[in-house]
Amino acid sequence: MSALTGTVATDSPLARRNPTLKLALLAVVSLVSIFLLDPITPAVLYVLGLLGVAMSVRVPAYTLALAHLPFLAFAVGVLIVNALSRPGTVLWQAGPLRVTEQGLSVGAALAARTLLIGVLAIGFLLSTEGVALMMSLHQNAHLSPRVTFAILAGYRMLQEMPREWSTIRHAHTMRMNLPEGARPPRSPRHLAGVTFTLLVVSVRKGERLAQALESRGLGLQPRTTWRPIRVTGADWGFAAGVLAVVAAVVTGSATLEILEGPGALFG
Repeated sequence: MSALTGTVATDSPLARRNPTLKLALLAVVSLVSIFLLDPITPAVLYVLGLLGVAMSVRVPAYTLALAHLPFLAFAVGVLIVNALSRPGTVLWQAGPLRVTEQGLSVGAALAARTLLIGVLAIGFLLSTEGVALMMSLHQNAHLSPRVTFAILAGYRMLQEMPREWSTIRHAHTMRMNLPEGARPPRSPRHLAGVTFTLLVVSVRKGERLAQALESRGLGLQPRTTWRPIRVTGADWGFAAGVLAVVAAVVTGSATLEILEGPGALFG
């Protein structure tokens, strides 16, 4: 997800919606998708989700496509594993390898589910600024300041990790006195050293963050809010629209008798 680091479309229509409500919708749709085991229903929801994110988040298509790569790789892996390992009617066989109809169907459903959750997560990350999310969780979800600000600190550290990793790798490479133009080493020993250094840097930075938050009165009551984040009528309308679309797709699949639930895993 490094493609999303520092990329938040704050002026987009989706960015104007309440962060806590968007997070709740992401959780609800993800929960619903767990019970969809036919490939068509989650695939239709994914296409609608992709169109919705593309139209409501103002980012280049390249950024949106690049952010898909981790989810696409996982989806392809899930599809291949299920197609080759699940019992059922054999569609293709070559030696010990065989593709079954049931495995292909379940694998495609799980892959579509992965892409659906992935595109919704991408839309959330591209349209939600970290500070706004934490403040909204504190005000609207009534989470403790200790929890919300600790999450924000961890979120910021995760955002900085790719840059820290690159800096540490270059520092280790310079100490090795490699010839000009030589590629940085990728041996397990070298990567282990970089990983250990990154761990030490992260722990020290976490200690400094904890001390800084404590010195600023984190956890003291009562606390005031500079910029209140409220749930507006437009937010409720957005939530109702998303849930209505999901309900319509699921109902349509059930009407057409293509909807399958968890029973497909044992069919």
